[in-house]
Amino acid sequence: MMTTTTEESAALQPYFDFDVPRNLTVTVGQTGFLHCRVERLGDKDVAWIRKRDLHILTTGASTYTSDQRFQVLHPESSVNWTLQIKYPQERDTGVYECQINTEPKMSLSYVLNVIELRARILGPADIFVKSDSEITMTCVIQQGPHELGTIFWYKGSTLIEPLAQENELLSSENRRIIVETDWTDVLTSRLRIKRVVQSDTGNYTCVPTMAKSASVYAHVIS
Repeated sequence: MMTTTTEESAALQPYFDFDVPRNLTVTVGQTGFLHCRVERLGDKDVAWIRKRDLHILTTGASTYTSDQRFQVLHPESSVNWTLQIKYPQERDTGVYECQINTEPKMSLSYVLNVIELRARILGPADIFVKSDSEITMTCVIQQGPHELGTIFWYKGSTLIEPLAQENELLSSENRRIIVETDWTDVLTSRLRIKRVVQSDTGNYTCVPTMAKSASVYAHVIS
């Protein structure tokens, strides 16, 4: 009769691949992926646990939460057990564990950081400019963990971009409204209004696709 030594038993145990990122930062709304790789799983199961409340999110390919934002991705015959978090919010920040139901249980911790990017318009919240002069409003978003999207400008509830596009039919010196956006480590968008008139007075908001908006109020004075 064959017996299995402790060393042989350990050699048959599943094990984690530690060569994967275990600290992930995403922005609010950006789908996050926590990658757990388990070798030699055999007849064992992999589960994902949310540590703050010990909630079992998934076991095997099944989901055990009513929160449909959580799902495990496991291609057939793959060693990957990836926890996908759609539309993450700041409240989802915390520690998550990938567990194998061995005896004793094996686990590997992951940290998810969900941050909210905020736009900022340079300068004071109230801008005073003389009529027939030029005003420039500059909106910036610092670098995030992924692409920063783009920025739209509004005056009150009216989107400015179509007005700027109409101006593109004119020569640069004759354009009155110009929107310029630069994608670098910092996303920068400039709204320039030439030859301002009294009707240009109002609230201007830069609305990013990947961050909180920011506003200023422009006062056109005689």
